[in-house]
Amino acid sequence: MSIHICDAIDGFIHRIQSSGASIHTVTNYGVDLVQFSDYLEGQEKPFLEDLEINLIRSFIRTLSGYGFAPASVNRKLSAVKSLMKHLKKEGLIDRDPSSRVRGPSISERLPRAISVKEVFKVIDMAYDSDQGLRNGALLELMYGSGLRVAEVVSLKWEDLELEERWLKVMGKGSKERAVPFCSMAQKALMGIKAQSPNDYFVFPGKRGGHLTVRTVHRIVVEAAARAGLSDVSPHSLRHSFATHLLEGGASLRVVQELLGHEHLTTTQVYLRITAQHLRSSYESAHPRAGG
Repeated sequence: MSIHICDAIDGFIHRIQSSGASIHTVTNYGVDLVQFSDYLEGQEKPFLEDLEINLIRSFIRTLSGYGFAPASVNRKLSAVKSLMKHLKKEGLIDRDPSSRVRGPSISERLPRAISVKEVFKVIDMAYDSDQGLRNGALLELMYGSGLRVAEVVSLKWEDLELEERWLKVMGKGSKERAVPFCSMAQKALMGIKAQSPNDYFVFPGKRGGHLTVRTVHRIVVEAAARAGLSDVSPHSLRHSFATHLLEGGASLRVVQELLGHEHLTTTQVYLRITAQHLRSSYESAHPRAGG
C-alpha cells in the first residue's frame, strides 16, 4: 500500500509534538515540510516510494532559485533529513535518500547597500520611464519602507491607509506587520489610485493577478542601469533602507520590526555594513588615519 507524503509528515509532526518539542520547533518543521510536500505534489511524486536523492536535490535547487537565503534553504533541508530519518527508523522507507544531499554554503559576503545619492538617482530613473508612476511607487516602497519584492507585488489597496501613510504587509512565515511609507510614495500611490480606482491589487499584472517578481526585478535593474549602476536588485533597495536607517541613528530593534525579521541576529548584519562605512569614511577623511 502506497503511503502519501502528507500522511507521513502528519505522523512525524505528531511524534515530535509528543516528544515535547517547542511550539516554535513544531511550527518550523510544519512550514518547511509542507513546502516539501507541495513540491512533490507538483512533480507528481507524492508517495514514499517516489522518494530518491535527485528529487530532494531538485527541491533544494528550486528553493535557491526562488531566492531563499542559504541559511533558510539549509533549515528546510534539515527538516527533510529529520523526516527521512524518522521514516527509515519506522521502517516506512528502506534507505534514506537525503543522506548525501548537501545544502548551499553560507557566504560571509555582506549585502550590497548603495548610497543615498545613488538610491535617489535610481528612483528618479524609475519615474522617468514607461509606467513611471507605477515604477516609481514600487521603488519608493522597497527603499522607503524596506519591503521585500514579494511583499510589494502582493499589496492590495485594502492593505493601505493612504492618508495616514501606513500599510500592512504579510511577510515570511505569514507574519503581518505594519510599516509607514514616505510622502513621495503617498503621492505616487494616490496618482495610481486616481488612474485605476477599481483595481484590487496596487500593482496589477497584465493578465490578472499582480505584477510578477521577475517584472519588478527587471524594472529595478533597468532603472539602475540608466543611473549608471550595476549589480543593483530589489533586495539592494531593502538593504539600503536598513543601512541608511542605522546610519541615521535608528535603533536595531526598530529596524528589526520594520524589516519583519524574527530574530535580531538577522538584522545585526547591517551593523557590520555600517561599521565598514564608518571605517571607510574615517580612513578617507581623517589626516592621520593612514599613519
